Amino acid sequence: MAIKWRRPRGKTSKMRRYEAGKPDMPAIGYRTPRAIRDLHPSGYNDVLVHNMQELEDLDPACDAARISASIGKRKKALMLEKASELGIKVLNK
Repeated sequence: MAIKWRRPRGKTSKMRRYEAGKPDMPAIGYRTPRAIRDLHPSGYNDVLVHNMQELEDLDPACDAARISASIGKRKKALMLEKASELGIKVLNK
């Protein structure tokens, strides 16, 4: 469960008084634009892939693969080879 934000209310709280060197308090203007929200910094959709079929279903124009940690070395090598053939970017080589 995520930690819920609680506003600092202390009388001498440096954060409440917006002093330099302390974390900023959340405000309306800090949210990411909807068009790029939840995207990988490279600009692709980050898709977790567990097998070859899931890799082949990706759209190279907007999706990037992240190969599951449960995939072994041999299958991962095959998947990396297939991804390069299809032109799919792999985020964790």
